[in-house]
Amino acid sequence: MDLGLNGKVALITGGSDGLGLASAQRLTSEGAKVVICARRADRLADAAELIRKAGGDVFPHASDVTSAKDCEALIKAIIDQFGALDILVNNAGASAAFGLEALDDAAWQADFDLKVMSSARLCRLAIPHLKAAGGGVIINAAIGGGKAPTAMALPTTVMRAAGLNLTKSLSAEFAADQIRVNAICIGLIKSAQWDRRAGDRPVDDLYSNMAKRIPLGRVGEAEEYADLVAFLSSDRARYITGTAVNLDGGLCPTL
Repeated sequence: MDLGLNGKVALITGGSDGLGLASAQRLTSEGAKVVICARRADRLADAAELIRKAGGDVFPHASDVTSAKDCEALIKAIIDQFGALDILVNNAGASAAFGLEALDDAAWQADFDLKVMSSARLCRLAIPHLKAAGGGVIINAAIGGGKAPTAMALPTTVMRAAGLNLTKSLSAEFAADQIRVNAICIGLIKSAQWDRRAGDRPVDDLYSNMAKRIPLGRVGEAEEYADLVAFLSSDRARYITGTAVNLDGGLCPTL
């Protein structure tokens, strides 16, 4: 199935491993030119090499998305290199799940900067170029907890709820410009972040225990997230905007 992504220019934040890397691999396999950004240049270089070995067109750019200057430089570099931007995937983020009393003001601010402000800032910087291209796509990573929060899941659930509202608001504001804005509510999906949390125990044991909570009985694969990113980025999804798709094996109790 031709997704119509050949020649499109995409930016994926948090693209050095896990879900971001899988998404970059998927979009480049469809012929897109993909810019991946993350803070660590060494991890970006490794990711880019992996994609290039598979024949993908990838361009690593070390950036901290919590820095306004870095974001401005990132978008400028993309336009200088390609002259256009068609797809923005706000994928950067890390799970933070604590009770209220364990969080000080600095922890709240850091999570806000990473998950809300970075997405809002990159959307603001990218949208003039999406308009110039005659339309485009923004995909914001979220979680089911942004719709249905549980105890001891702060500050992530609060920030992801803000991201869902950002998604809905932008989808209405820029629909006339043919800019589609959607979110993916990620459940328990295999990623480098979870792999690192396994520590000394076998990672398969970690995923087996996680799977007990999931109606479909398994943890998701990064490639399944990447497939959804590719679909939402494509012409096949040209009538879909302002929605948040649960990708969680049935875990989230809300639509």
